[in-house]
Amino acid sequence: MSISLRERGQTTQDFAIGIGVFILAIAFVFSFLPTVLTPYDSSVTGAETAQADRLADRAVEDLSAASDEPNTIDGTLFQDAYVEADDDTLVERLGYREVGDGVSVRLEYLNGSTMANQTAWEAGSVYENQSAASSARLVRVSDLGALEETDPPNCAPTCRLVVRTW
Repeated sequence: MSISLRERGQTTQDFAIGIGVFILAIAFVFSFLPTVLTPYDSSVTGAETAQADRLADRAVEDLSAASDEPNTIDGTLFQDAYVEADDDTLVERLGYREVGDGVSVRLEYLNGSTMANQTAWEAGSVYENQSAASSARLVRVSDLGALEETDPPNCAPTCRLVVRTW
């Protein structure tokens, strides 16, 4: 027994409408899904990242003024100019223009582990894992001064100078 086109339950228009609704539903899911998965707090903007990058360049330039080798910073100069300076002096020295925001400069090992006396190699505001722009430079440390006996950073061959702004 054969069914003619007039006796069948689905028409070409029904099929086209069904496929159209299906495609619209798939398009809605793909366009809405990324907004569901993103966090609600604002992420770091490109301007903040560029500013952190500029501050990292400035820090390496300031700290390597006495060295003939590129990206070799003076450990004693880091201590005097950054760690022992208060937050306002550090902000002024780096040329950071945002008032009320934080800036942190830190020397870290390449493997991410902390140094024995991390406070001796960290300057600026306290970073508490908040949303921040970050920029890092690979540097060597020379002339550790008084810290050489108590807490020399094991920067053989390099360490990471990390600048964060928030």
